[in-house]
Amino acid sequence: MKKLFLDDIRTIDMVYDKSMESEFDIVRNYNEFVAYITKNGLPEFISFDNDLGLDENGILAPDGYAAAKWLVYESDLDLRDFKFKVHSANPVAAEQIKGLLNNYINHLNSEK
Repeated sequence: MKKLFLDDIRTIDMVYDKSMESEFDIVRNYNEFVAYITKNGLPEFISFDNDLGLDENGILAPDGYAAAKWLVYESDLDLRDFKFKVHSANPVAAEQIKGLLNNYINHLNSEK
């Protein structure tokens, strides 16, 4: 399965080596993120941005943290072996995403 890149603006080669572009599918917002995973299952790796701009009505769109919360609280997917990176330029939000996912994964793995 492909890797997933969540970012409203950046292209893959702005974060990873250009040779890795074919390894990723890109989703630009929270709704695309949820739809992609609902249709295709959990990717082998997700790269998260946090700040995903404005929605079609000019209102602040759900962010990468909301996407991470969806994975943890709503997706019903097994995240024990989940791999991810946060490439957000927002350091506070990046730590929130990492903290949520790492703590949840550690919790799941402690229950084995």
